[in-house]
Amino acid sequence: MPEPKRLGGEHLTRRLQAQLEARGLAGVEPGPIDDTPVPGEPGHPEYHRQRRAEWALKRWSTATPYRYQNATATHPEVTAWADRAAADPRDAGFLLLTGSFGTGKTHQAYGALRRIADTGPDRFEVIALTAPDMYALLRPGGSERGAEQELKRLTKVPLLLIDDLGTEKISEFTEEATYRLLNERYNECRPLIITSNLPTQADNGPDLVDKLGERITSRLSQMTTVVPMSGFDRRRGAAA
Repeated sequence: MPEPKRLGGEHLTRRLQAQLEARGLAGVEPGPIDDTPVPGEPGHPEYHRQRRAEWALKRWSTATPYRYQNATATHPEVTAWADRAAADPRDAGFLLLTGSFGTGKTHQAYGALRRIADTGPDRFEVIALTAPDMYALLRPGGSERGAEQELKRLTKVPLLLIDDLGTEKISEFTEEATYRLLNERYNECRPLIITSNLPTQADNGPDLVDKLGERITSRLSQMTTVVPMSGFDRRRGAAA
């Protein structure tokens, strides 16, 4: 009984060689294969930056109130600060947005955080809260974590936004808590965004020095980009 024909080994090799010769491809050396990933493929830096940006923007959205979900930084000094914070957080310093009610300070602040997230940083963690809410957490019994743990959390988070600083009544407690928070972030060169309705200096009426004290404003002055916001009250215009 004859052995069955096999398609493997030398027989298959001869058949393939004959087909290549029939097509004029015999003896052609294979060229190099370009398997470099393109921007839309895993392995390309832009692909992974985009994935980090998507993740960071989700974190930003979670930390941002509904009213500011469409916030975009447009002020040149605010965008410049955000770009520095994205490139090297320890080089950014603090950002202080001052101005009267409704001039867009909070909008620009959340917009700055969004701009940082959109760059796709390696790490994006943010806490955003108003100054009264912050002091409520730092008071004894104000948090299940405890005041010291809350303070540690606020000092160590990579990005922190404190909205409406200076609206609370000054007290020994608020001055000490504010100083400890700012001093720790100052020493570790961690970015901080602050908004306040109070000017840095005022000829008439209170200013940040009056409200926060010399010790705190001295820390702010050493590494803070101050951006005065002016214009009409947008909230009244929206309600009209």
